[in-house]
Amino acid sequence: MRGLAVAAAALLALAGCLRDETVAGYGAADRDWRLAEMDGTDFAGTATLRFPTRGRIAGLAPCGPWQGRMVTPYPWFELDAVQTASPGCGTDIVLAALAEMSLSEVSGPVLILSNGAGRMMVFRSDG
Repeated sequence: MRGLAVAAAALLALAGCLRDETVAGYGAADRDWRLAEMDGTDFAGTATLRFPTRGRIAGLAPCGPWQGRMVTPYPWFELDAVQTASPGCGTDIVLAALAEMSLSEVSGPVLILSNGAGRMMVFRSDG
């Protein structure tokens, strides 16, 4: 019985170590985020992002679907290993802007990505 209690305590301790420390773990997970503004201007196109699993980020840019890794701890933001379905995505303004973002902030249905140069992307979620 004592061995079972020790094993359970070890599993609980390990679960605490496995917490998602990225922006997804601080309120951005389990939501679809729609780009509403970029650099202070309303965004009229279609661009989304979501955090489908731990350490992953994916979305839809004007050029098509994309995905990548997200491993920096909150509030930092850094995309890594971005893959796109379309070869023309290399010039996509949304993906280029996402690559420049370095900070994230989640406040309810609003996700703000920004950088030290004054660039900002505002995403909204309905749920």
